[in-house]
Amino acid sequence: MSELFEMTMVILFGISWPINIVKAYKAKTAKGTSILFLACIFIGYLCGILSKTIAHKITYVFIFYIINLLMVGLDIALYFRNLHFDKHLALK
Repeated sequence: MSELFEMTMVILFGISWPINIVKAYKAKTAKGTSILFLACIFIGYLCGILSKTIAHKITYVFIFYIINLLMVGLDIALYFRNLHFDKHLALK
């Protein structure tokens, strides 16, 4: 039962990432995005993955941690892409 609640938590957290990724991709600006926030979330998911791995408690929930980590990683990559756009526009 606890795995069901954990999976629900991770899925609900994960629902926001595709929305944010599309928004960041379309916006082409890093303004309003906190890299510190994204880094904290990324490290949090990484710690969750490491915790499950070290404790040998890899269940079906583990895949959702991986998916969320990848989405946050993509969001971080978009931040740096958009930061590049911002710097390029500032030079004009």
